[in-house]
Amino acid sequence: MIVRKLFPRLFVACFALALAGSAAAQSNDFDGRPRVVLTNKVTVKPIEKAPITYPPTRIENRAPAKSAGEPSLGRFNTELLTAIESHLGASYHYDRTGPESFDCSGFVWRAYQDVGVNFQRGPARSYWAAFAPPPKEEEFKFGTLVFFSGLTHVGIVADEKGFYHSARHGGVVYSPFNDYWLSRIDGFRRAPLESLPSNEKARVKKPATNVQNVEDEDGP
Repeated sequence: MIVRKLFPRLFVACFALALAGSAAAQSNDFDGRPRVVLTNKVTVKPIEKAPITYPPTRIENRAPAKSAGEPSLGRFNTELLTAIESHLGASYHYDRTGPESFDCSGFVWRAYQDVGVNFQRGPARSYWAAFAPPPKEEEFKFGTLVFFSGLTHVGIVADEKGFYHSARHGGVVYSPFNDYWLSRIDGFRRAPLESLPSNEKARVKKPATNVQNVEDEDGP
């Protein structure tokens, strides 16, 4: 009788021990160390994107300089530069306007005449008095007139690095804005482009007329 009463209890105890042993076997290796449980979860790290950079605009694709109320200056600047370069190397001679020799104001006058801009020929001081000053940001832009040494010398700005002029020593040359020239700058003026015909067909080179006797200019 006692065995019959104890048998169900022993059976339950043995079954519980069997379950505990099975669980221990699943969580540990045969040497008793915990197993590494693998899962199918994958951690995705976001891809870092490099900053996007764009190449600078090509020089030939940049819009030409343009001022309010004026026609596009792209073609005009090209023609003015061509006119200037055609006179490089010409000798200096007082009261001459070319084509083989120039004084400083004569060179400026001739270069602009070559591209159809007409104004009264005179000494550098007369250009200073007659022409308007450019905006500050355009003082060192190509085509601006630059004056030196008490308004006795004038040239045409090439860029912020230098200018073209007819010098006593060297004739028509390009000179850099070095300490010598920068210390002698009086200021800047703009040639009167309003005299330039808007119709390209009407642009005709004008002869070297209307020349006045001018004062000697203190070119270097």
